Amino acid sequence: MIRIIAALLVAFAGLVAHAARAAQVTFYQLPPHAYPHDVAPAPDGTVWYTAQSEGFLGRFDPKSGKHDAIPLGPNAAPHGVIIGPDGAPWVTEGGQNAIARVDPATSAVKLFPLPKQFSDANLNTAAFDKDGKLWFTGQSGVHGRVDPATGKVEAWASPRPGSYGITTTPSGDVWFAALAGDYIGKIDRATGAVAVIEPPRKGMGPRRIWSDSKGMLWVSFWNSGGIGRYDPTAKHWSVYAMPKNVTSTYAVYVDDKDRVWATDWSANAIQRFDPVSESFETFSSDKRSASVRQLLGRPGEAWGGESGTGRLVVIRD
Repeated sequence: MIRIIAALLVAFAGLVAHAARAAQVTFYQLPPHAYPHDVAPAPDGTVWYTAQSEGFLGRFDPKSGKHDAIPLGPNAAPHGVIIGPDGAPWVTEGGQNAIARVDPATSAVKLFPLPKQFSDANLNTAAFDKDGKLWFTGQSGVHGRVDPATGKVEAWASPRPGSYGITTTPSGDVWFAALAGDYIGKIDRATGAVAVIEPPRKGMGPRRIWSDSKGMLWVSFWNSGGIGRYDPTAKHWSVYAMPKNVTSTYAVYVDDKDRVWATDWSANAIQRFDPVSESFETFSSDKRSASVRQLLGRPGEAWGGESGTGRLVVIRD
């Protein structure tokens, strides 16, 4: 009897510990018409987001509820935003065909226009390499870089149209995903040339890409749904289908624990994938048509922008 009671107490303690670790989902309503596209949580606790249709960069403080809207300039249409090594938000500003840096202290906006031969790049996303240079993509079939130290902007024509998501690996390699072009590519940082890697099957539509701590590349497949892992050393793909759907996986993000997050539009949910157990955990939105376009995070938090509801969402664990 004593052994049975002890076993029950151990099991109960395990359940309590599990409950204590259960993830919490919180939604933050933004001002009308904000409709966040991409988000970037900053080290100071604030969260930056792009209001693509309104032409501003938003900053939200979850603790105080304070919200700032920073205009980016005439005809602005910001797409992606990330936090740079300097602590400032850097934006792929499609409306002005430039990379924008916003000073977090003064809100001053500095533009780095693309070369004239790439006047309609349709800018998408950006990532910093280990040397502090910002690499970017444009859906018209453009990839390039900005050197913040000199202000120099370089750009190249991608092998095919659709250059979209971009990431850097711990070793310093730069990779991007091409949605319309249906491939992922590794950029030669010295020349801008691209080595093309085809998806596991034709027509899968790689949309976004992220590296884990080991340099494995995780890709979201928009056309076929699901996520893929590409091993650059073994040159091997592994594919993991969404729990229920076979289309419309938009974004992918790998957190500091090497867990993989993905936005599942068809399920109106964010999925968390454990590469060890190869299992998914689903976090559904409490409103219809959430349309989370991108994910980013900081330790213990995964953030997304519900472009369909005008809210930010965070999953804390």
